[in-house]
Amino acid sequence: MSPERATALVTGAAGMLGSQLLRVVPRGWQALGTDLAAGDGVRAPGVDLADPAAVEQLFAEHGPFQGVVHCAAYTAVDRAESEPERARRANVEASRVLAAACAVARIPLVLVSTDFVFDGDQREPYEEDAPTRPLSVYGRTKLEGELRALEAHSQGTAVVRTQWLYGPRGQHFPRTIVQRARELGKLRVVHDQVGSPTSTLELAPALWDVLLANGRGRYHAVCGGTCSWFEFTLEILSQCGLGAVPVEPCRSDEFPRPARRPAYSALGGVRLERLRGRPLAPWQSALREYLGQEPL
Repeated sequence: MSPERATALVTGAAGMLGSQLLRVVPRGWQALGTDLAAGDGVRAPGVDLADPAAVEQLFAEHGPFQGVVHCAAYTAVDRAESEPERARRANVEASRVLAAACAVARIPLVLVSTDFVFDGDQREPYEEDAPTRPLSVYGRTKLEGELRALEAHSQGTAVVRTQWLYGPRGQHFPRTIVQRARELGKLRVVHDQVGSPTSTLELAPALWDVLLANGRGRYHAVCGGTCSWFEFTLEILSQCGLGAVPVEPCRSDEFPRPARRPAYSALGGVRLERLRGRPLAPWQSALREYLGQEPL
């Protein structure tokens, strides 16, 4: 790696968000990607981020780093209910260990978190200081990961919560909806869960902005506006030329799942907008931009 440029470590680099971060590295920086799985841009595969010795070796062999963006997480929301220890190791211990390593190195850490830290009982967007009450193992472990990272590196950790992600890599809601619409010719989609669909094309640059600005504390990063999964589906199909496919709204309790979801989990993004000087794009235009680059 070029010694003239600052180097950031990106964890979860084979995933949907981490891979997009590697595509939009800011000028004057370079990124080293790490992931348990190999993948494009992953230069340090197989590192157990919950193991302090492994993280110390990662920093020694591939550093020095000038910052870390931590995207790696256990995100199998339903499976976490039966695998709480695996979820805790990935979402809590890895966050704590990375934050401690960043504190020793005196570099900033950007930790990606989730709307699942809230219970969904509000009917207006949650701000960064809103009371948390996660409903699932996934939400509880992500919240504890936030707390442990902030404790371990209080002067250098920025927690960035987001939701309803989709992007060029991986399986996600828009891709699944288009596939099922073409296969089945009709759909049923829940209408009683509300949030903000967020494109990684919008989120990745925002995370770099937080890192470069040495952001501290908690931020919410979502595309503008809110909708239900049903409304999101209608917009996806319309933009993909599949608007004639019939879609029936239904309730969440008609499709019971192991983990409870917050019914309303829209996130307010005032702090991030102030830091960047601009908000993320509205969710409809962000979807249009994504589909223009990645037709489904």
